[in-house]
Amino acid sequence: MITLKLEDAELPGDLAIPDGATGVVLITHGGGGPRNRTVADGLNAAGLGTLLIDLLTEREDQLDRVTAALRFDIELLTLRLIGAIDQLTEGLESAPHTAGLPIGLFSAGTSAAAALAAAAARPRIAAVVSRGGRPDLAGPSLPRVRAPVLLIVGGRAPEVRHLNEQAKKSLDISEVHVISGATHLFEEPGALEEVTTQAADWFNRYL
Repeated sequence: MITLKLEDAELPGDLAIPDGATGVVLITHGGGGPRNRTVADGLNAAGLGTLLIDLLTEREDQLDRVTAALRFDIELLTLRLIGAIDQLTEGLESAPHTAGLPIGLFSAGTSAAAALAAAAARPRIAAVVSRGGRPDLAGPSLPRVRAPVLLIVGGRAPEVRHLNEQAKKSLDISEVHVISGATHLFEEPGALEEVTTQAADWFNRYL
């Protein structure tokens, strides 16, 4: 475990970099997100390093379960993610075996908008994957994203799928991958495994 010390918060992170890693994926969520642990394990098995963080502190997460206001504060989530990217970059460059490793972002829900806004602000980001995310909330940042973006949506989440397909029109390099029979939570048998496989393939292609 590591601690990211940002201007307005200290966020715990779980960093894992397997031997011979070809890149590091910063996996984020804005409150909750236990399914991302499964994704992190799958990416590690595919030869990718991971840094798993929650963009909200534990106290903020508990308070936000009632209002969900912070989960939709895209500016707050983006600034914290940019801070995390900067600290991860500094840490990677400080060690010979990780210096120069490309960085990718994996996010879900509203934090996917923060990931895209952060990718627009930090060209170091080499690829982005969104799981059932709300990329539409990134608004004016979308056309400035140069990293290839994979938008994974559930076939049984038509509203989320529509929002992702609309956001795709503003992205430079992007694909929408639909997982048949899955809802936006990807709780169905095999759904999360397919998410992980698609994400690993995307990152290994572009990192």
